[in-house]
This record gives sequence, C-alpha cells and structure tokens, in this order.
Amino acid sequence: MMNLPSRRMPLIWVFLLILVSAQVSNAFYLPGSYMHTYSTREPIYAKVNSLTSIETELPFSYYSLPYCKPHGGIKKSAENLGELLMGDQIDNSPYRFRMNVNETVYLCTTAALSEHEVKLLKQRTRDLYQVNMILDNLPAMRFANQNGVKIQWTGFPVGYTPPDGGADYIINHLKFRVLVHEYEGSGMEIIGTGEEGLGVISTADKKNASGFEIVGFEVVPCSIKYDPEVMTKLHVYDNMTSVSCPAELEKYQIIREQERVSFTYEVEFVKSDVRWPSRWDAYLKMEGARVHWFSILNSLMVIFFLAGIVFVIFLRTVRRDLTRYEELDKEAQAQMNEELSGWKLVVGDVFREPNCSKLLCVMVGDGVQITGMAVVTIVFAALGFMSPASRGMLLTGMIILYLFLGVASGYVSVRLWRTIKGTSEGWRSISWSAACFFPGIAFIILTTLNFILWSSKSTGAIPISLYFELLFLWFCISVPLTLTGGYLGTRAAPIEYPVRTNQIPREIPARKYPSWLLVLGAGTLPFGTLFIELFFILSSIWLGRFYYVFGFLLVVLLLLVIVCAEVSVVLTYMHLCVEDWQWWWKAFFASGSVALYVFLYSINYLVFDLQSLSGPVSAFLYLGYSLLMAIAIMLSTGTIGFLMSFYFVHYLFSSVKID
Repeated sequence: MMNLPSRRMPLIWVFLLILVSAQVSNAFYLPGSYMHTYSTREPIYAKVNSLTSIETELPFSYYSLPYCKPHGGIKKSAENLGELLMGDQIDNSPYRFRMNVNETVYLCTTAALSEHEVKLLKQRTRDLYQVNMILDNLPAMRFANQNGVKIQWTGFPVGYTPPDGGADYIINHLKFRVLVHEYEGSGMEIIGTGEEGLGVISTADKKNASGFEIVGFEVVPCSIKYDPEVMTKLHVYDNMTSVSCPAELEKYQIIREQERVSFTYEVEFVKSDVRWPSRWDAYLKMEGARVHWFSILNSLMVIFFLAGIVFVIFLRTVRRDLTRYEELDKEAQAQMNEELSGWKLVVGDVFREPNCSKLLCVMVGDGVQITGMAVVTIVFAALGFMSPASRGMLLTGMIILYLFLGVASGYVSVRLWRTIKGTSEGWRSISWSAACFFPGIAFIILTTLNFILWSSKSTGAIPISLYFELLFLWFCISVPLTLTGGYLGTRAAPIEYPVRTNQIPREIPARKYPSWLLVLGAGTLPFGTLFIELFFILSSIWLGRFYYVFGFLLVVLLLLVIVCAEVSVVLTYMHLCVEDWQWWWKAFFASGSVALYVFLYSINYLVFDLQSLSGPVSAFLYLGYSLLMAIAIMLSTGTIGFLMSFYFVHYLFSSVKID
C-alpha cells in the first residue's frame, strides 16, 4: 500500500496538463468560417436573427414587427439542424454597408401603425426583446454602463420604456461601428471550417486576398422622432446629415396608433489591430474569469483529494478482509461464515437477478450512449472544433454522435442482459427498448413544449418538416444501429459470474434507516464537482451568454466520472457489508442521484437568478428543458457508477476462495 500514491501521480499530471491546455485553448481555436476580404466601397449586407428575450425565452421572427424589408423580399439563410432546434431564423435585411464609407443613410418610413402593431411593439419592448443583427458572421455588440460598470451585450433592444412606464419608444436609429483590419495576402494558406464551407487561399490568390477584413461589429441604438412628411421624400439609401442621439424623451419616437416611424442608420468604419482569427475574443471574455478559474480549481483539488482519501482507505479495508479470509483453512472459513457478518456472507446471492432487470439493461445502454456523446463532443469542443461562429454546430454534432453511438447502446444492453439471464433470448426486445427509451422520453417532453411554442407563434417551435426529419433519423439510423449493436452483443462472450447463486434467497437483515436515504445522499459529492460549471452553462443557455471554456468542462467531466465511480463503489461495499445483496439498482442511483440535485439547482436558478423570467409559459419551458437535462445526467452518471460497481463486485468475489 505504500507505493499507491506513486501510481496516482500520473493522474494528477494528466489533470494539470488538461488545465494548462484549457488556458492555451483560449488563444487558439479554429475560426469557424472562411475569411472574407472586402475592397473599398464593396457592399456588405447585414443579416438578422430571431428576436430573443431573457424574460420570456420565446424567440420570434424579426419581421413579425413592422421593420423595413429588403428590396428583393425576405430570404432565409441556410440553417443546420442545431440552428433550427435552437429557434434561430436568420433572414436577410435591408441594412447595407459599403466598406470604408462612413455615411448616414435613410432606410424607410412605415405606414401608419395599426392597433395590432402598436400592441405587439409595446409587448416586445416591455418584455425586453433584443434584435440580433449579424455582419460577416459577427453578432452586433452593444456596450452599456450599469452602476459604473461597463457591460457588453449582443444585440440591441426593440424599444425603450422609461422608469415611470408612462409610454414606450421604438429604436429607429442605429449607430454602427465596424472594426476592420487591413489584410495583405502573404501567400499563406488559410483554412476555414464553418457554415460558408472550406476555403484555401494559395499564393496564386495573393492579389485577390488583399483587402479589408471585418473584426468587430458594434452598435449604439437611438430613438429619434422624425417628421414623416420630410422623410417620405427621401429614397432608400439616400444620404442624410449625421444626427445625435437625443437625451430628452420628447424627441424620442413614441409607439402609438397612426404614428409613422422612419428608420435610419449611421455607419463608421474604424481600423483595428485585431486580426481576423482573434475577432471572437471580445465575445468570449467571461465576467469574473478569475473567480471562475479559482472556483473550478478549488473544487477540482478538494473533491479529488477527498475522493482519493476515501479510495485509499477503502482499498486498505478490502485488502485486509481478503487477506484474512484467504489465510484461513476451510474449517476456519466455515466457522467464520457462521460467526461473522459482512460481504462474505452474501456470496450466494450477490449475483442474483435484480428487480426490473430489463429496465436496468436498457437504462445502462442508453447511459453509455449519452456518456459517449458527451465525452466526444466536449473533447472536440475543447480542441476548438466547435467555434461559436458555426451556429448550431455543437447541437448538430451531439445529435449525429448520439445516432451513431446507438451501436454501443445496443451492444451494452444486450450483453448485460445475457449476463443476467444467461441466454440471448429476447435480445431484439432489449435492443428496441434501448433505441426508444431515452429518445421516447425526449420526444414526449419536446412535443409538449413544442405545442406551447406553436400556440405562442414562436420561431422556437420545431417545424413539421423537421419533426419528420428527426423521426427519420431516429427510426432509419438510430434504431437499425442499435439493433446491430444488440446483434453484436449476442455474438460476444457473456460475462461469467465467479460464484454460484443459491436457489433460496438470503434474508436481508432489518436496518434502522432506509438504504435509499444513503443512496440519495451520495449524490451530493458528484454534485459538488458539477454545480459551479452548471451555473455558467445555465447562464449561457438562458441569459444569452457565450460559453466557450470547454477545457474547464472537460476537466470537470473527467473529475465527475472518477467521483461517480468511487461513490458508487463505496456505497455498494457498504451495502454488502450489512448483508444487503440487492446492490444493482442502488449502485446505479448512488451516482445517478446527482440528477436530483441538478434539477433542484435548476429550480433554485429559476427562482433566484432568472427573476426576470415572466409568465407560466416561460417557466414551464424552462422546467421542461431542465427535466430533460436531469434525465440525461441521471442515465449517464448512473451508468458510470453501475459499471464500476459491477466490475468491483465481480473482482471482489473472484478473489475469494470458494469451495
């Protein structure tokens, strides 16, 4: 036992190496889209995404409000699977910029606002909806001073409501600041991986590559009351005299019936030293980064240290028991079995078939599938393959990985079923159940939430066509692959038990407290490794912040796997020591119970951090998505704990001399 710490040293070095790489990855990531250079006066058109709000979490189309429409009509940009599921709807817009041309431009004047349009504008303004504009794949960034602190936001508000709440004013003038970097072709090859496809600039294209690249996109929103009689005499893209944002409410454009709103914008091009590969750094800066670092590092070291101590003590205890048991002769072993209690007495029952064994096999198989998807996705994201410039790629990649990992789900489910039952009979049913268990739960939850989004006419609702696409992916890719994995599971050799199971089950001694209480309490230790990162993930999802510290997330994931495995093994050993041989489900939920604390923390986050979330519809959507996340975490962490406990029990009883 003295040389055990030296064997654990490589693990510590692995964690330190990952932490260092997490820091380095902040400076290096794949750009996510092909660099585009523009020549002077070349036209550049901005795009608009869905209107979003942290108050309602219901996205709506930009053109659901009476904004100016582009000359050639509204055209949707090609969207991947992840973008559609996230509710993104990217359309073209009439906002036209000309490279390095500073100008103030008239756009359009609306017809007299109707009662419906006024009601909609007021509602979107009071729900704090943001307009999300995109230029050269960069979202518009807005800076605001709040209590003396400079805060950055993406997008700008639909309107403004003063503190007294007497009237609402629309944002109808935008001051854009476009940061550009002059690029001269150097003959180097530049490769992009984003939505605009793969591109290479070779030496032959040196002249064509020279020009200006966009490295920043900032906006200052204003509300200005114009005289509609004067403005209607202008044409689209006519130049105007530069205007300043007024400070008096009387000069704001009020939202009321029969008002005609004129939209204008101003653009200023500013040269910047920021290079194109680093242009996303301004968006990925996280507030309180130092606190984030120290919190994660503190949690990492404390939990790893505690888990290491528990594991070392546990190994000493088991090894002492095994040594004492093996040194006895047969008569002494028989006498010891009669006089002593403990895990040695359940040798004839420890591998007895558990209750609901089919459900256990299915849940373990689905857990392997979800865990594999999470690990591969986070590793690729930590290496920089999931750039925020490639919208929806993270979710799309997760879905594709989940589909193809159906092979692993079917294999594990059927092989565990064969181990428990001793026969391959019924493997097709197991495979079908594994293919439909978690996807079926997700389908029911998402369909319920989708009906709510449909009734609200939100762009977050999944289109009918996408429903059929998802069903096609499910039944034509995932199910066949899961059945294939199940067939491979029938061909693999079953895991042989090291001991025989008695015909009559042993009576489990009565306990002073229910064992499930200990199982539920065990989830607090894995939750301790997770909750800090969980806060940043929830903030990213529900508060519209960028999350890109995947190096941290990878460390937390590895730590979570270790803690789940150790907690489950310790709980299994404790149950065996009190002659409780029904360890199967307890081993699963010892680590899987962390999902309960994740869901409770999600409710706590809703009450104390999402106080602005308004209405029962928004709260129901939040709880629905949180429930789906908790179920996925339960299956993943429960599977990790169960498989480690199964290996431990198998190893423990194969080490004991049995007559």
